[in-house]
Parts: sequence; structure tokens; C-alpha cells
Amino acid sequence: MDLLNAFIVLANFVLVPAIAYGSQLALGALGVTLVYGILRFSNFAHGDTMAFGTMAVILCTWGLQAAGVSFGPLPTALLALPVGIAAASLLVLGTDRLVYRFYRRTKAAPVTFVIASLGVMFVMNGLVRFIIGPDDQRFADGERFLISARDFKTLTGLDEGLAVRTTQVITVIVAIVVVALLFWFLNKTRTGKSMRAFSDNEDLALLSGINPERVVVYTWLIVAALATIAGTLYGLDKSFKPFTYFQLLLPIFAAAIVGGLGSPLGAIAGGFVIAFAEVTITYPLKKVLGYALPEAWEPDNLVQLLSTDYKFAVSFMILLIVLLFRPTGLFAGKSV
Repeated sequence: MDLLNAFIVLANFVLVPAIAYGSQLALGALGVTLVYGILRFSNFAHGDTMAFGTMAVILCTWGLQAAGVSFGPLPTALLALPVGIAAASLLVLGTDRLVYRFYRRTKAAPVTFVIASLGVMFVMNGLVRFIIGPDDQRFADGERFLISARDFKTLTGLDEGLAVRTTQVITVIVAIVVVALLFWFLNKTRTGKSMRAFSDNEDLALLSGINPERVVVYTWLIVAALATIAGTLYGLDKSFKPFTYFQLLLPIFAAAIVGGLGSPLGAIAGGFVIAFAEVTITYPLKKVLGYALPEAWEPDNLVQLLSTDYKFAVSFMILLIVLLFRPTGLFAGKSV
């Protein structure tokens, strides 16, 4: 029974949060890896693209809530997702037309695109803060828990309870649906195959009659959708704060590079690797070990490898190790 209680504690504070967080990072990393694989540069404005799309979702959600519109037990933000995706799409397409297209036509070096994306990042970050403010914004409504710790204890008779938030379940389900649709699009549709061909060999794709501008437009549309969905799911699960999305850029890039930058499958795997590493290393395991070990061996300290304040440092350390020893990542993406 003690081992079961230990597993419930671990599931409550490590497994379930890490699965939800990993799903959010995977969606974000997919956007980064698509830009790198198809447009051939590292988009440092991706975190703030997530923030902008989520901001549009929040504003639309507030409008729907003020009008008395709800989605029953589900968050109203899910109804506002199309508005956020449309706003983010207009933003990234406008940015591409005003900034990136010039460098693409002049065949600028990849580092030039990176520097340009840094400038775009600061502009987007300032725009989001100007519109919605720098403070935390909560916009989740509907049922908070799918199952509460108290109900779980009553059902099972265990000393520990498992609490599963509705937003965590929604995150996993939406991530699975979005990833399945993305892979179907890339592998089964003509446009998706064109994007893959353009990523594999740009010159050969052009000789085959593929329109590069069309590939660019579809890439940005998909990236905007992935960024908005990932940002909204993260905001529902935790809260929305513009600077937090700027900080998310590190674990998102770490996930993309760990999995193999340019590999969609690697981005998904990398998202879960980073999420489980961050959550596990920063969680105090004293309670888990108290159940799992004999009483004489019960630890006196928290058994916490790193404080939660250093959560993003875990991503940085993993990123550094991968860049030093396996720059192509787990799924042998393009060398960084």
C-alpha cells in the first residue's frame, strides 16, 4: 500500500504535470522545427508569437464571457482559439512580408535571419505588453478538476489523492489531435508533400515546379496555429504573463534541438524529455521516498536536486550537453 501511495504522489506532482507540460513544449517545438526545417533559420520570435496569439484568445474569451457565452464544463478559450490563430497568422504573415522576405530574396546568411528575428521578438514582446499589460492574466473557466484529490481518496481508500485538472486532460487530447492532423497534412496532402520536398532540397523542389512563396505562406500559417494552441494551453494550465512566454523560448528550443532540429517527430520527443527532466529534477522527493523506503531510511531533507527557481537551468544544461555531444539530436535532425 505504501508503494501505491508513493506512486500516487509521484503521479500527482511529477507524471501528470510533466505529461501536460511536455505536450505544450512539443507543440511549441514543432513550430520552431518547421521554421528551421523549411525556412532555414532559428525563429527567436516564436515565444512572443505564442504570447500574441494567446493574448488574442484571452481578449476574445473575455468578450465571450461578457456576452454570457460559455462552453459548459470546458474553457471558453477553446471557442476563441480560431480568433487567436487568425490574429497570429496575420502577424506572422505581415512580419514575413515586411522583414523576412527581403532577406530571403537577397539570399542572406542564416545568422542575418536570426538577428532579424531577435528584433521582431522585441517588437512583438512590447506590442503584447502594451495591449494586455505585463501582469498575470487568468482566463480559465469551466470545471477545474476532472477528479479531485478528495474524491480520489474516497474512491480508493488511499492516504494520498490524485488530482487531475481539466486543463491538463484538454492539453493532452488537443496535442494528440493537432499532432495527428499535422502529420496527416505533411504526409498525405499535396501541399504538405511540397513543404517536405522544399525542406529536403530547395533547388530540386523549385525545378519540380513548387511555388516557394506558397510553401512559405503555409509554413507560417501552420506555425501560427501551433504557437497559438501551445500558448493557450499553457496559459489555461498555468497563467498568462508575457514575460513567461519569452522565458519559454529556452525549453522550446532545447526540446527542438534535443529531438533533432528540423525533425517533427524529434520535436515531440524532445518536448517530453525536457518536461520530465525539469519537473523531476526540481521536485522534492522526500514524501515519495518516505512511502517507498523503510522507516529507518526515510530522508530528513527534501531530496530536491534543484530548486524550482532553477527549472529553466535544467533545459540549458540538457541543451548544452546535446550541442556538445550530439548536435543532430536524438532523431538526427539538421546539425546546429
